[in-house]
Order: sequence, then C-alpha cells, then structure tokens
Amino acid sequence: MKLKFALLTAAFGMMTGVTPVAAHHSFAGTYLEDAPPMTIEGELKAFLVRNPHSFVHVEDPKLKDKDGQPVRWSIEWGAAGQLAQQGVRTGTLKVGDKVVVTGSPGRNPEDHRLRMRSILRPSDKWTWPVGNQTFN
Repeated sequence: MKLKFALLTAAFGMMTGVTPVAAHHSFAGTYLEDAPPMTIEGELKAFLVRNPHSFVHVEDPKLKDKDGQPVRWSIEWGAAGQLAQQGVRTGTLKVGDKVVVTGSPGRNPEDHRLRMRSILRPSDKWTWPVGNQTFN
C-alpha cells in the first residue's frame, strides 16, 4: 500500500511540477524592424482575428507572381484581445475592402510578409492606429 501511495504521489508531483513553455517568435527574427516601412495597396482577402496574433491577407494587383497572378501579402497584427481594446473587431474589416497597409517587411522578401504598423480603408477614411496606440 505504501509503495502504491509513493508511486502515485511521485507521478502526481511530476505531472504538476512541469510548467508548459509557450513558444513565441521574436518580431526581429521574422521582420526587418529597423528597415524603412513598406506600403502596399490592394484588396482584403482575409481578416483572421486570433491569438497570439491576428492577420490580414491583402492581394496587391500591381505585383504579380511567376504565374502572372496577383501577390497575396500576409500581414501580422496584434492579438484578438488587444485589437478589441483598440476598437478592432471581426467585422471591422471585410473581404473586398480596398486597403493601404504600411508595415515592417519580412526578412525573406519571397514570403510577402509585413508586420502591421498602420492600415487605412480609403472608402471611409477608417484608420488604425488611432491616437497614441501602438502597432504591436
């Protein structure tokens, strides 16, 4: 009986003593934070509000891939809760919106990635960030 109790106690201790480590990438490891920002204009193809980072996908009709198709940019934004506190929610942007995005370029230009610094919807002049909000 004492052996079973000791084994159960040890097993419980090992299970509760382990602390999960959350993996998170460094923005500086993915984006050129010190490089001049890039600006792209195009049509919103997706707005993914999620954690740890939300994304917008924008198709730039001026830039074509090797098959002649418009390039789709993946633009990394803030977490869902952070954006909600700043007034950005799932319905704020809609597929088909024309947008102008400025951001830090990705380290690999072939990936067509940006880290969001600002976004403008020219049709109604909606913009982010507002006031002294931060862009991360």
